[in-house]
Amino acid sequence: MASKNSGADATTLYTSLLDQDRIHSPGNPAENQAPRNVVRRRRPDVRPHPINLMSLVGIKNLFFRKTVTPLMVRQKASCDYGSNMSNSGETVDSDVESQSSTAQKASQKGFRVDARVISDATIGLSDGLTVPFALTAGLSALGNTKVVIYGGFAELIAGAISMGLGGYLGAKSEAASYKATRDETEDLIDTNLPQVMADIAEVFEPYKLPKTTIDDLTGHLAESPRLVDFVMQFQHCAEEPAASRAVTSAVTIALAYFLGGLLPLLPYFCVGRNQVYEGLYISIGVMVVALFVFGYVKTCVVVGWNGGQKIRAGCFGGIQMVIVGSAAAAAAMGLVRAFNHDEGDSMP
Repeated sequence: MASKNSGADATTLYTSLLDQDRIHSPGNPAENQAPRNVVRRRRPDVRPHPINLMSLVGIKNLFFRKTVTPLMVRQKASCDYGSNMSNSGETVDSDVESQSSTAQKASQKGFRVDARVISDATIGLSDGLTVPFALTAGLSALGNTKVVIYGGFAELIAGAISMGLGGYLGAKSEAASYKATRDETEDLIDTNLPQVMADIAEVFEPYKLPKTTIDDLTGHLAESPRLVDFVMQFQHCAEEPAASRAVTSAVTIALAYFLGGLLPLLPYFCVGRNQVYEGLYISIGVMVVALFVFGYVKTCVVVGWNGGQKIRAGCFGGIQMVIVGSAAAAAAMGLVRAFNHDEGDSMP
């Protein structure tokens, strides 16, 4: 038994030695590759080396595969945000523009010139551009520049005062007429209210309103404390003038007359004492331009500025003013020449 056990042990020892020799032997490559293949199969189970992460596949997986969808979402979100911002920006811009336009309209409405002021300025300028020009042209026939200047200034001052006083008295008369009409209306309301209601109903007859509507309106107005204002505005077509209307009218007409009449007089300050005709020629040129511009502007303010027909109307108005001013100047100069010729004075 001892011999058999020793033989088995020797056989087992020999087999193990052969196996070790087979594993570590470099002579057989096929047998040496098997353990290496086993080791290579186990490498994927181990955490990859950081160098492998730098490969093209790793970079692709890191930056493209996982971020394609988020990038699209972010881009869409940014587009939506940009569109929302643009829409909100457009809304804000539109609001700002509307507010600025409203403020501009309000400012324009606040600085709007009264129509009566424009009317007074037109009256003053039309007379100031015509009468002093005719006077200076007539005085130039005397051949003395000082006579033209002194006579022109005297006429300017007297004419401005006269025109301003006329505007003041006219405005005062208008205010007195309004007060008299209002007093008469108040007396009529106190004494004969049905007649006033009948007159109000006649005002609305051209509009074909139902009788019930007119009756309700007249009944409401009969109890209103502003019945007098309604009758004055809608029946008599009269508005209460401002307290400063007379002063404003006087100053506007006088100033417009003086400034308009000063234009034909200015050229005589630039020539010598005996060069009156040179001053006359310059004055004629200045006044032709001034009269045409005034007539053009005066007409276009009424008919409008845009369009060929309106431009032609403005030019026609300017030509009319030039003709009227020239005719007045020619008549004045001809009369002075005629009177001076009768006295036997020598004329150049």
